[in-house]
Amino acid sequence: MGSADTLPMYPPQRQQAIAEFLLTVPGRDVSVAEIGRRLGVAAETVRRDLEVLARRGTVRRVRGGARLVDATPFEQALAARHAEQRAEKLAIADRVAAELPADGVIMLDSGSLTFSCAQAMARDSGAAVVTNNLPAAQYLAQATTLTVLTLPGLIRGLTSAAVDAATSRRLETLAADVAIIGVNGLTASRGLTTTNPEEAAVKRAMLLSARRRIVPVISGKVGRDSFCAFGTLNEVDLIITDSGADRELLAELTAAGPEVIIVEP
Repeated sequence: MGSADTLPMYPPQRQQAIAEFLLTVPGRDVSVAEIGRRLGVAAETVRRDLEVLARRGTVRRVRGGARLVDATPFEQALAARHAEQRAEKLAIADRVAAELPADGVIMLDSGSLTFSCAQAMARDSGAAVVTNNLPAAQYLAQATTLTVLTLPGLIRGLTSAAVDAATSRRLETLAADVAIIGVNGLTASRGLTTTNPEEAAVKRAMLLSARRRIVPVISGKVGRDSFCAFGTLNEVDLIITDSGADRELLAELTAAGPEVIIVEP
């Protein structure tokens, strides 16, 4: 997860790693020293990261450390979403990777599942990947054959993504062969939805920039409606989800236009 012999992490990545660690010990107070050993960072660095996580409502500070809060916030921290339906995400990501061209331009959205898609991409691909997903960009940059372009914009700590007007404007000047778009909710009536207006604007611009649009989504988000709608189902070419999705809901999605592929975890 993080140690002295791994690549140094940006603050959002450290905070993600801390939240992921606390997810493994629910209901237990974890000391600053224990977190520091886990990540291979100084105690003062851990304290700063815990203050950020506490302000977001992800953790509760206790004497000498912190614990994960029990309540799920309106928008989960990226770390919590990494842990959600983990096996299903890996299976979906592998199927997404099988749909990608060996070269050309791939747009990669922010989010936990899209990060898994980045991890599943062929390491010898000659594609160019354009992304606002900072953890994915750092991961993909280690593959010498890939060209990785990061989008400009203000970084949201909660999602480790570049999302503001500059991000959307840059996307309006680009064209891609494939876009991999993340969602917080997916229904036949409202289409693609997410929690944040700035995220929604960037997702919309990314959707419009590509000739082919793929939406990977875990079954827990199929039939869920989130705050901001940014795309309709007839703008999507392919939805990839896992076998836990309700079949009636999937039939409604298919009837609206896109192909739907179901994978087994």
